[in-house]
Amino acid sequence: MGRLFGTDGVRGLANADLTAELALGLSVAAAHVLGDAGAFEGHRPTAVVGRDPRASGEFLEAAVIAGLAGSGVDVLRVGVLPTPAVAYLTGLLGADFGVMLSASHNPMPDNGIKFLARGGHKLDDEIEDAIEAYFERFGGQDWQRPTGEAVGRVRDHGEGFEQYLAHLLSVLPNRLDGLRVVIDGAHGAASKVSPEVFRRAGAEVVHTIGDAPDGLNINDGIGSTHLAPLRAAVLEHGADLGIAHDGDADRCLAVDAEGNEIDGDQILAVLALAMREAGTLSRNTVVGTVMSNLGFKLAMEREGIDLVQTAVGDRYVLESMKEHGYNLGGEQSGHVIFLDHATTGDGTLTGLMLAARLAATKQSASELASVMTRLPQVLVNVKGVDKSRAATDAVLLSAVAEAEAELGTTGRVLLRPSGTEPLVRVMVEAADVDRVHAVAERLADVVRKQLG
Repeated sequence: MGRLFGTDGVRGLANADLTAELALGLSVAAAHVLGDAGAFEGHRPTAVVGRDPRASGEFLEAAVIAGLAGSGVDVLRVGVLPTPAVAYLTGLLGADFGVMLSASHNPMPDNGIKFLARGGHKLDDEIEDAIEAYFERFGGQDWQRPTGEAVGRVRDHGEGFEQYLAHLLSVLPNRLDGLRVVIDGAHGAASKVSPEVFRRAGAEVVHTIGDAPDGLNINDGIGSTHLAPLRAAVLEHGADLGIAHDGDADRCLAVDAEGNEIDGDQILAVLALAMREAGTLSRNTVVGTVMSNLGFKLAMEREGIDLVQTAVGDRYVLESMKEHGYNLGGEQSGHVIFLDHATTGDGTLTGLMLAARLAATKQSASELASVMTRLPQVLVNVKGVDKSRAATDAVLLSAVAEAEAELGTTGRVLLRPSGTEPLVRVMVEAADVDRVHAVAERLADVVRKQLG
């Protein structure tokens, strides 16, 4: 079988690729790999389990809990909460590991399982491989099963909501009094959390959208991947700022008072300057990815802040931060990691920090975001192709080299297979927008022809 774990857990079409049997088997494997890793004499492993609101999360949660409890792991079920909340609670409650059921920004029919190590940290590749190896060996069936009082116990931990909000408020550098905000919860895990914490922080939440999850409407034309409803709401209600999350709320994008998008690169630029001003930007460095806009790189150079770029994926950003002692990093898509306060990207915390900067400086969101100028960047998602050959097809590689030569030092080309979806992404960036579009479409055609 192919590797089950992608760049962000195990994902697939719920009840087709990601079945209850697979969820149960993986949970048994995780119980033995992660539970045993923290075990000592007289210790019963404990796991925190949370999910986003999508309908399939209900039966998958039941399967995960059955696998864990059947393996002798006590379960603290926290219900519908953001991924970063589950990560925080895993650390706060001293659990051996955590489990989050979500497919993030993916459409409702998909779902995913993300395991978190002790402290709420993402798993290393070696640990994921060990879980897969255990699963392949036993298939979720033939393992030594505890009986009697040794089986795991399951209880609801309803305090998680308040504990997570208290944490967010405790790390906010200043209150948000006077700010008018609109919040889009994507009908996802932050639908209740984000508006409530903004209100408690002093902001006037003039309108909310994406705040009525029914299990079927998560990410449906709304949230950080569909900003049009947020733009309209900000303009209609005269808000200073709009905040958009994805399904599991580990992302945040924003909209200024004029309805202009503020992407992850711009948010990082604003917050890097804020942290440097406060003397809290570790090693005067921010971590981005190879997808970071060239304008972001130029802005950081101009401001005298070092930029480290990693492979695409917040896990690679996080690895670099932990290895080298950096405390701010993120992606253009809105994953922003404050390593002093969180173990993973936290969309609600990101929105709060951006709003706090507005409140502290009395500047508008557009004024703050103008620290960088986004160069034209076109991203074409080419679906229905064999993404595994994207890095080896000679004709395609030749076409990329030709495009890079054409753009020269004023632009760049990035071709990469998606880590979570069956497609290849073609990104082209340069100052000339017409050339950017032409080159991107030309390369996308080569991808379709060569890899289709």
